Amino acid sequence: MNHLTQIAAKLSEYHIDAMLVNSEPGEFYAVGLRGEGFAIVAPSACRYITDSRYTEAAEETVTGAEVLTVDKGRNYTVLINEFLDAHGVKKLGIEDNYMSLSQYNFLKKELHAELVYAGGLVTGLRAAKDEEEFARMVKAQEITDKAFAEICKFIQPGVTEQEIAAKLVYDMMRFGAHKTSFDPIVASGPNGSRPHAVPGPRKVQKGEFITMDFGCIYEGYCSDMTRTVALGEIDDDKKKVYDTVLKAQLAGIAASKAGVPGTEIHAAAAKVIEDAGYGRFFGHGYGHSVGIEIHESPNANTRDTTPMPVGAMVSAEPGIYIPGQFGVRIEDVVRMEEGGNTDITHSPKELIIL
Repeated sequence: MNHLTQIAAKLSEYHIDAMLVNSEPGEFYAVGLRGEGFAIVAPSACRYITDSRYTEAAEETVTGAEVLTVDKGRNYTVLINEFLDAHGVKKLGIEDNYMSLSQYNFLKKELHAELVYAGGLVTGLRAAKDEEEFARMVKAQEITDKAFAEICKFIQPGVTEQEIAAKLVYDMMRFGAHKTSFDPIVASGPNGSRPHAVPGPRKVQKGEFITMDFGCIYEGYCSDMTRTVALGEIDDDKKKVYDTVLKAQLAGIAASKAGVPGTEIHAAAAKVIEDAGYGRFFGHGYGHSVGIEIHESPNANTRDTTPMPVGAMVSAEPGIYIPGQFGVRIEDVVRMEEGGNTDITHSPKELIIL
């Protein structure tokens, strides 16, 4: 998998002669390899430069680009400048949204071209997933759904949040994941009011919620999912909160389609929570794009007015968090399409009582 042709087609839009890609997610998107190197993309030629640790992998994986390895006499800047000079590159786009100031200053001094901020070129392309990317994300979600089915069999009074998190990681790896897409969140009882709670030694108890937010990476692409389950019977207040969150998520999903700005999607879900009287307990955005990274753009929140592109994969994760008591969050990932969407998350969303 590579997207060199797509990057090359965007160069004129950014008024640059070539694009230098060296962030980890950008490199993977460009050439399909998670190594450490530089991809240079010009209209008529591409070069991928790495070191000896990744030479064999690059030669096996990278297509559509000349693969070169640095050595003592020819370092990265020498090999980049050779390409720039050979192809008459005067303006070179860089991933300014990933580059450190020190790296920028070094490249500005050493390279034979003017550096132009063009980080949006690659991230903009990455926002719309093609069919191969979509298939990988579907597989990642299938693994995550299977892990959820297993964890529901595992949870019982007395197991700890840490044990639940460890089981989720083990099962996702067992079912074919490369690694987790982020450290799992497992929050039980009063810990559930913290959206990004860290799993601890607390033992789960009957009559409380357990929120689990987790995902994996399959062939370079992430899944992301949250389910809140009840351990034993719960009171009516908890049921009302759960029902409200579910209705909010369904409202957000119903509003999700290509061309709609993220602010409108967020508003559709937030209105349900506000109308139910819980508005002050929902403080984060409704969702974010997912792909090579677990958090990408565009987002569905109160600020991002970017129209959703066809093929964007966006999380749907409203929540209600009552400090010191409990919290509920339900999360799926949906693909934005013309006139609607496809939800790739298939685990049950109706309240599960274990």
